[in-house]
Amino acid sequence: MSKSIKLAILGLGTVGTGVINLINDNLGELKRRSGRDIIITEVGTRRQRDDIDASIIQNDDLMAIAASDNVDIVIEVIGGTTLAKDVIMHAIKHGKHVVTANKALLAEHGNEIFALAEANNVHVAYEAAVAGGIPIIKVMREALAANKVDWLAGIINGTGNFIMSEMRDTGRPFVDVLAEAQALGYAEADPTFDVEGIDAAHKLALLASIAFGIPLQFDKVYCEGITGITLQDVNYAEELGYRIKHVGFAVRRTNDKGKEGIELRVHPTLIPQNTLLANVNGVKNAVLVNSHPLGQTLYYGDGAGAGATASAVMADVMDLVRVLGSNDPSLTGQQGHHVPHLSFLPELLSDTPILRAEQMITGYYLRVHAYDNPGVLADITRILSDAGINIDAILQKPAHKVGQVPIIILTLPVIESQMNLAIAKIEKLDSVTDKVVRIRLDELA
Repeated sequence: MSKSIKLAILGLGTVGTGVINLINDNLGELKRRSGRDIIITEVGTRRQRDDIDASIIQNDDLMAIAASDNVDIVIEVIGGTTLAKDVIMHAIKHGKHVVTANKALLAEHGNEIFALAEANNVHVAYEAAVAGGIPIIKVMREALAANKVDWLAGIINGTGNFIMSEMRDTGRPFVDVLAEAQALGYAEADPTFDVEGIDAAHKLALLASIAFGIPLQFDKVYCEGITGITLQDVNYAEELGYRIKHVGFAVRRTNDKGKEGIELRVHPTLIPQNTLLANVNGVKNAVLVNSHPLGQTLYYGDGAGAGATASAVMADVMDLVRVLGSNDPSLTGQQGHHVPHLSFLPELLSDTPILRAEQMITGYYLRVHAYDNPGVLADITRILSDAGINIDAILQKPAHKVGQVPIIILTLPVIESQMNLAIAKIEKLDSVTDKVVRIRLDELA
């Protein structure tokens, strides 16, 4: 009889409780798929819980749990980057496999954590850290292992996507929709991580490392939030056939000298209305991957919540159960496997540079407010032309202030530094009354 696999769950919030419920509900399915009894032996919690099975040890000493001989796999769902890091490192040093949903910790300290895991011959699994229940980590590390990823684009923060969807559908401004998101529990009391793109940047750093075989480099992700997006721009984008979404991009670029660089950027983006990504609404997440030879594939589903995240956590547990079973002679026909943490062999990770913001290449939506004087449009288009910027569309709207008109311009892709220079010159025109509003644009082609 094969021995049971013993789990410790550190943190009994929404996700930790969701994992317990999933195991209790699907215990038979888990055993049929793994050939093992999977049991929870210990939980880390600050207060004793009456709704936890009496056979499970409840303890507020997380370090003791992480080192316990009564535990095979440690599930970390406490969050944060301090205590969680200490506990995970302690567990690894004591030979425990780890499952975590902590994208911030991995984005900022993953290189160190993965190196320690490799040195101790254990695995750190993190499917739940990106896009909730969507198995995007497994897809990127395994299903697309034979492909070369050219780029990926992801709506990977449900709060931001809810806000942008509701602004478009209801015609309400950002502040009103944010308040609703907080009332519904989609946004925290302090929503900075979500609305400023930090949460999405953590996830993008992980996806990019897996896609391109580079070390984790969260500090080099360009990050721009959605707090400045107005209904005016949402409506103009719709009129031009686009939708504004908060998107994370990881793009492989090759310059005219054949040298590669990688763009890592999170920002509001105009994308065509008829694309699948533009129609991902509410709190849903989606990741679009363009790879060779497969082409474009889209992965869609719930990006957060107890059920979705618990599903991803337990998918990792099941993988680790098979790894543990590889040395168990009673489990005939099963073989353990270890896909490298970042998909590529650690010693073969690439030093491909991350491009600076001014080196990024995108199309642009520009909104320019100007006095309705003769020649103002000609002046603006001349500046863009002189900067080597090709115009794709122009929309001049009726005056919304006396004597002032909004001019909307869509451009073809251009390097950011050229656009910066052009905007600076446009803002110096006597006829231009305000700062130019710019939002990036991507055709996802």
